[in-house]
Amino acid sequence: MTGVFEPASLGPVRLRNRIVKAATFEGATPDALVTDRLIDFHVRHAAGGAGMTTVAYCAVAPEGRTDRHQIWMRPDAVPGLRRLTEAVHAEGAAVSAQIGHAGPVANGVSNRLPALAPSGLLSPLSLRPIRAATATDLERITRAHAEAALFAAESGFDAVEVHFGHNYLVSSFLSPKLNRRDDEYGGSLRNRARLALGIARAVRAAVGSRIAVTAKLNMDDGVPGGFWLEESLQVARWLEEDGCLDALELTAGSSLLNPMYLFTGEAPVRDFAAQFPAPQRWGIRLAGKAFLREYPFTEGYLLERARQFRAALAMPLIALGGITHRDTIERALADGFSFVAMARALLREPDLPRRMEAEPGTRSLCIHCNRCMPTIYRGTRCVLTTAEEDMRWQ
Repeated sequence: MTGVFEPASLGPVRLRNRIVKAATFEGATPDALVTDRLIDFHVRHAAGGAGMTTVAYCAVAPEGRTDRHQIWMRPDAVPGLRRLTEAVHAEGAAVSAQIGHAGPVANGVSNRLPALAPSGLLSPLSLRPIRAATATDLERITRAHAEAALFAAESGFDAVEVHFGHNYLVSSFLSPKLNRRDDEYGGSLRNRARLALGIARAVRAAVGSRIAVTAKLNMDDGVPGGFWLEESLQVARWLEEDGCLDALELTAGSSLLNPMYLFTGEAPVRDFAAQFPAPQRWGIRLAGKAFLREYPFTEGYLLERARQFRAALAMPLIALGGITHRDTIERALADGFSFVAMARALLREPDLPRRMEAEPGTRSLCIHCNRCMPTIYRGTRCVLTTAEEDMRWQ
C-alpha cells in the first residue's frame, strides 16, 4: 500500500507526501494583494508538514471575487505571490494557487462590478440582480484563466487548481437549475460542460508542463434540480479524455444555495451573524438556519461518493471532506486515491501532518463546530486554538 508520507508525483511536481492543505479563503488580503499575514498562514502549513498548501482564492478577473478584498491575478500581484512561494518552498512544501471566477457567488456590491451567471437571477446572498454572461464574457473569462495560470507559473507556484465547484461560475454552468440558456452553453450536458472543458484546455495550453494543473469538481450540488452524480461522472470522463488535468479534487455543495452540504457538522449561525451590523445580524439569526442547514458530520463523508469516480476513472484523484485522522488517509490511499486534501483539521493544528508522521495514532483535535467559517472576515483561523498553542507559530 502507498504510504501517506512517501513522496509522490503530481504531474511535473514531486510532493514530499500525500497530504494537501485544501483551499480555505484566508481573509488576509485587505488590498487584494499578498500580505505578510497571508505568507505566515501558508508557511505554518508548510512547516507543519503538508506536502502542498493551496492559496485561496485567486480570482481571474476583478468581478470574479466573492468580495473586493480577494486577490485577483494581475501583474501587480506577482511580486507578493513570488515572496509567498519562496517562503513556502523554504519549508520544503509545494504550493498551488486556486484560480477561478466566482460567478453568481461574487459580491457585486463589494466588487462594484456586476456578478455573472449562466442566466439572470436575483442573488440569494446580496438580493441584487445577477447578469447573464454573454458569449463575449465567457471568451474573456476563459482567456483570463489562462493568463492567471501564467501569472501563477511566473510567481513560482508548483500548481494551479481550477475551481469547478460550489456553484462558482463554471459550476453554475454545469447546474441545470442555474443554467437555463438555449445557446451553445446551455441545454445538454455537453453544452453545459463547454465552459469547464474550454477553460481546462486553455490553462493547459498556457502553462504546458511547467506546473501541475488540477481542478476542483462538484460531485453534486446538494440542491434539488442541480448538478448530480451521474452528470458529474460524465464530465469527469470528458476531462480525463482531454488529458489537460493532472488530478481532480472531488467536492460537493453550493456556496450560493446550500453551503453546509460541503462542510457538514454544526451550522455557526450566531457566529456569522456577529460579523454584521445590527439589522443584518438580526436577519441572519432569524433566517440563517434555512440557508445554513445542518448535516451530521462523519469522518470522510465524501469518500463513498468519490469511490464511484475512482472506479470510473484512471486519472489521479484527490479525496476531500472530513478527513482528520491518519487511518482515514490510509484507507483513501488503499482505495486508489493519490492524495487527500485537509482543511479544518489543519486550521486547528497546522502541524498535524508532522505529528501524524511521528506518531501514527495522533488524533485530530478538530470538533467540526465550523466556527472557523465566519472568521474569513477578519482572518481565517480556528477559534478554539489557545494563545499558547498559537505561540508555536510566532
